[in-house]
Amino acid sequence: MSRADRPEDTVAAASAGPAGTSEAAEASHTIDELAAVAKVPSRTIRFWQSKGLLPKPTVRGRVAYYGGAHVERLRLVQELQDRGLQIRAISDVVARLDRGELALGEWLGLEDQLAEPWAADAPKLLDARELQELAGDARPGRIAELVRVGLVERKADRFLVQSPALLQIALRLEAAGIDVQTVLEAGQLLRKHLARAAHDSLEFFLSRADDLVSEGTSPTAIGDALRVLRPTAMDALRVIYAQELEREIRRAIESGRTAKLTSRRKR
Repeated sequence: MSRADRPEDTVAAASAGPAGTSEAAEASHTIDELAAVAKVPSRTIRFWQSKGLLPKPTVRGRVAYYGGAHVERLRLVQELQDRGLQIRAISDVVARLDRGELALGEWLGLEDQLAEPWAADAPKLLDARELQELAGDARPGRIAELVRVGLVERKADRFLVQSPALLQIALRLEAAGIDVQTVLEAGQLLRKHLARAAHDSLEFFLSRADDLVSEGTSPTAIGDALRVLRPTAMDALRVIYAQELEREIRRAIESGRTAKLTSRRKR
């Protein structure tokens, strides 16, 4: 990585204001020239400027001139957009950079760790033969059935499996006598409640992490803790869910609901 490509150098250039510095003397691009250099449309630059994402230009006469700091800031904004940040979030990031409250290199490193996948389950685009092998079933009509229930999406002559792991779970339960539609409905119910749990857990983690940073803990240390948290959290989730499911099963037995199921079958 060259010196110009280092995150800390990007921060220095992107957060430096042109007015009152050597950048003021270097500011020589009109907005259209800046657009050509940075490969960003002029209208986009004007929009980002209206949102406070760029340092103020140097004004000579009635013409605004831009320099290297603006080019670097535009690159930073594009990088943050590529990472999925919305304009409001980018505005907050660059404002904190300009106030010296954020070290970009550390923040990007922590953000990369937060964005690492928790589940080793990536979508797969398969042909018919590969899908049959994954499903372990080559009988006629099987692929159409998987598409119909939503486990597989047809993409021209190929098939998209959004979650190979969930497909395998559904097929195992189907082999045990539980129809796929029931499995999918149960999965939707589980996802609904786990989505809330995931939201609350992350809010708690971010709140605690924010307190730790305020107390002097480095983002690197928080990233290290997150690396340990990831597999531990998944283990805890399995244990807690199993415990709660056992508790609910005992309640169902004690209330007589399971006995009713048996008596209905005998009729």
